Amino acid sequence: MVVFVGGWIGAAFIPRWWAQRIADQVNGSIPAGITLGLVYGFLFTTLALVVVLWAAGKRRSWKAYLAFGIAAVLLAAPNLFTLGIVLGRGNAAHAGERTLDVEAPGFRGASLAGAILAVLFLAGVKYLLVSRRRARTELARARADANTVSDTDV
Repeated sequence: MVVFVGGWIGAAFIPRWWAQRIADQVNGSIPAGITLGLVYGFLFTTLALVVVLWAAGKRRSWKAYLAFGIAAVLLAAPNLFTLGIVLGRGNAAHAGERTLDVEAPGFRGASLAGAILAVLFLAGVKYLLVSRRRARTELARARADANTVSDTDV
């Protein structure tokens, strides 16, 4: 019951509050809206995904997974607030959408672009780390084979 009431109050308050915080930072400037959206989208998606990837890196207790999950959600909160405004159907979401349209132009789209760039960036970093590990393993195997061949030749 408490969660339901808290969610109901949050749905009525958070979209308006978040849109106003962003509007105060952007102040109606399109370049500022795009820049802030890219920074928020990239930064908070990257931080949340790094926490998730770090947590998934080894076996942990369910309490540790829960703590990492909560941390990831808290780090992703700015993006989740913006997503709530974009996808929300309530009056607060519509009010937040109007506020962002007028006072923070470009923020919503740039926030999405920043989040997509963060996912691509982390996928690229992960690919580089995995390929480097694979190359080191193959090099060690090739050196071991070369040593074995040279030992049998003597």
